[in-house]
Amino acid sequence: MVKTYNFQLRTANINDLEILIYWDTQPHVIDSDPDDDWNWKYELKRFPHWREQLIAELEGNPLGLIQIIDPAKEESHYWGEVEQDLRAIDIWIGEKENLGKGYGTQIMQLAINKCFATKEVKAILVDPLETNIKAIRFYEKLGFKFIEKKNFGKSNCLVYKLKRKTWEKSTVI
Repeated sequence: MVKTYNFQLRTANINDLEILIYWDTQPHVIDSDPDDDWNWKYELKRFPHWREQLIAELEGNPLGLIQIIDPAKEESHYWGEVEQDLRAIDIWIGEKENLGKGYGTQIMQLAINKCFATKEVKAILVDPLETNIKAIRFYEKLGFKFIEKKNFGKSNCLVYKLKRKTWEKSTVI
């Protein structure tokens, strides 16, 4: 039996600056996103309509970050030309000791539910590094399907998509 935890997702803010900067120094976080500078000092003060940055907490303790964006509206056009009514998710667990405990799965399920709570959202995208086998397996277990290989800057990634219909079938009781 899988243990369930009572995770909460709350909006990240400038008070999270220290922990996010610290998490960015952790080798497992760097390995999953080696090329990005998240510029937390600036970004934690911004709340654009196309993005949510959420801290995942367990009993008030921050464990990770979820970023949900609308890739068609995101200002840097990171995803390039994409169809409307999609979301893209980034997730990471801050401390290595919290990996492999099922936390990421439950946090990601909260994020997926949050995305699909908006009826117009047709699918969710993720882009793990093609060398990040654990992340790829993680997404596949959640129902994401491989779409294409894509280079994002210097990073060679695999794009995966979770369609609403796939999610709805998997959540039927």
